[in-house]
Amino acid sequence: MIMKKFIQFTLLMTCLTSFAFADNMRKLEVDTKNQTKHTTKINGKKISYTATTGTQPVWDDEGHPTASLFYTYYQRSDVKDDSSRPLLISFNGGPGSASVWMHVAYTGPRTLNVDDEGYPLQPYGVKTNPYSVLDVADIVFVNPVNTGYSRVLPDKDGKMPSKEQQKKMFFGVNADIKYLADWITTFVSRHDRWRSPKYLIGESYGTTRVSGLALELQSRQWMYVNGVILVSPTDIGIKREGPVKAANRLPYFAAAAWYHKALNSNLQSKSLLELLPEVEAFTINQYLPALAKGAFISELEKQTIADQVAQYSGLSKQEVLRSNLDISNAYFWKELLRDREQTIGRLDSRYLGIDKKAVGARPDYNAELTSWLHSFTPAINYYLREELNYKTDIKYNMFGNVHPWDRSKNNTGENLRLAMASNPYLNVMIQSGYFDGATNYFDAKYTMWQLDPSGKMKDRLSFKGYESGHMMYLRHEDLKTSNNDIRAFMKNTLPSKSKAAKY
Repeated sequence: MIMKKFIQFTLLMTCLTSFAFADNMRKLEVDTKNQTKHTTKINGKKISYTATTGTQPVWDDEGHPTASLFYTYYQRSDVKDDSSRPLLISFNGGPGSASVWMHVAYTGPRTLNVDDEGYPLQPYGVKTNPYSVLDVADIVFVNPVNTGYSRVLPDKDGKMPSKEQQKKMFFGVNADIKYLADWITTFVSRHDRWRSPKYLIGESYGTTRVSGLALELQSRQWMYVNGVILVSPTDIGIKREGPVKAANRLPYFAAAAWYHKALNSNLQSKSLLELLPEVEAFTINQYLPALAKGAFISELEKQTIADQVAQYSGLSKQEVLRSNLDISNAYFWKELLRDREQTIGRLDSRYLGIDKKAVGARPDYNAELTSWLHSFTPAINYYLREELNYKTDIKYNMFGNVHPWDRSKNNTGENLRLAMASNPYLNVMIQSGYFDGATNYFDAKYTMWQLDPSGKMKDRLSFKGYESGHMMYLRHEDLKTSNNDIRAFMKNTLPSKSKAAKY
C-alpha cells in the first residue's frame, strides 16, 4: 500500500514537473540575444554577415517591462566603420501581421522557395536572395506586440493587463507609434547605431506605422531619419472618400483586366505602361468629375462615361450602369472572369480562385493569401529554428490578436509631411504593384500628390510601380528591380559630408 502510494506520488510529481517545464518553455524570454554567422552572394559578390535573433523589452514609465518584441538583425561583418552605413528598420502591417513578408521575401538575405511569378513550391523553405540590400545597408525586422514571437508581459503584480489596458498601451495608431519609437531608440543605443543614416520601411499598414514614426522619432526621441519607404501604402490618414475613392479604382481595374486579357483588342495590344497613363488621365479629367455630379449628371454624359469605364475595366456597360458608375472592388473580383467561372485575388489580382457558385457579388476567399500562407508559414518557422538557431515553443503568429484596433486620430500623413518639412534630409519613396486591389497603386499616387499640397517638397517624393501585386517582390523580376530601387533611393538620399541639413 505504501509502495503504491509512493508510485502514485512520484507519477504525480513527474507530471507536475513536466507541465511546469512545458509552461516555462511557452513563456517568452524577456531579453535575449542569439547570433549566427553566414555568407551569401548579392549581385554576384560574396558578403559575410551576422544574424542576431532575440527579444528586447518595452518598458513603462516606472521601468517595468510591459512587453517584449522579437527581432532579427542582419549586420554585414566586414564593415569596420558603420557611421555612414544605413540602418534599415523594417515593419509589416495588418495591423497584427508579423514582420515575415518582407523578411523572407524582399530585402533580407534569404527568400522564399517560390517560382519566378511568386507561386509556392515544395519543399517549403528558403533560398539565397541574390538582390538583398544587405550589401549596402544593415537591416532589423521588428515584430510588434502579439506578432511573430512578440508578446504582452504580466504586470509587476504578475497579472496580465486587461484587453482594454492592452489596447491603450499597444493596439492603436498612436499607441503603436509611441511604444515602437521607444523600442527603436533602445535598439539603436544597444547596437551603437546613433551615427548611422536611418531608413524606415513599412508595408501596407506598416506604412501608417512608419509615417507616424518619422515624426515621433524626431520630436520625442530626437532621432532624425534620412528616408521613409512606403510599400503598398494605406491612406496614412489622408482621406480618399466618395467620388475620389470610387474613381481611383479604375486604373487598377484596367491593369487587372489587361493582365487577364479581358480588354478589347485595341487596349489589349498596348503594353501596360502605355495603357495606364491613358486610364489615369481619363480618371482624373472625366471619371472623377462625372462621379461628383451624382444623380444630376446628364444622361448623355452618363452613357459616355459608362461606355469608357466598361472598356477600361473589362466589365460590360450594363454592369457599370447598374452600379451607378461606382464599381466596388469585391464585385470586380467576382465579375471580371465570371464567364470563365473564376475569381481574381484581392492583394494580387494575378491569382485565380474557384468559388462554389459562379453567381454572387464577391469571391468566397482570397486566392492570393491562401497561396502565400502555403509558403511563408513553413518557411519562417523552419528558417528561424534551423538556420538562425532560435528555439522556442512559443507559436509564431503570422497574424496576432491586436483587435479591436484604435484607428482614431490618424494624422500619420500630416506627421510625415511635418517631419519632412522640419528635416531637409528626409525623402520618401512609394512602391506599389499595379495588380494590387487592396491598396491600389493609383490611391498611392493620390496620397503622394496630397501629402504636400504646397508642392515645395515634391522633389523629395517619388513613386515606383511594378507589374505584380501587394507584395511586388514575390515576382522574381520585381524582386530585383524593387531592391535596386531601394539601393538607388538610399544612395541618392545620403548627403555628402559637406551638405548641411538646411534650406
